[in-house]
Amino acid sequence: MTAGDYIARIVDVPDHGLRLEPAPDSATPEQANEVNLLGLAVALALGSAGYHHHPEPRDPELQTLDALLAGEVTMPWLSETPAGDNTYIVCEFASTGAPKCRVEQRPV
Repeated sequence: MTAGDYIARIVDVPDHGLRLEPAPDSATPEQANEVNLLGLAVALALGSAGYHHHPEPRDPELQTLDALLAGEVTMPWLSETPAGDNTYIVCEFASTGAPKCRVEQRPV
């Protein structure tokens, strides 16, 4: 598994969803299986934090997990409460198993 943590600021994009803005030292996996596991962990954390899927369909050719984790695309996830400037997704990679992610507020 990838060494280090994946940390990204959650950026609301009105009427479209959210974009992740990875921290400069975030670890982003390169292996397809690890990308899929991280994408699933991010989706589970967002769902637990009250985000829901926007009715706008995702474009599977442009809106890939790689592009989401790199901060290159907006994904159709919305929250009743805007994220603000200090809302982050924090994912810790374990030596075995899937990464564990959570949404948290961090100082600006």
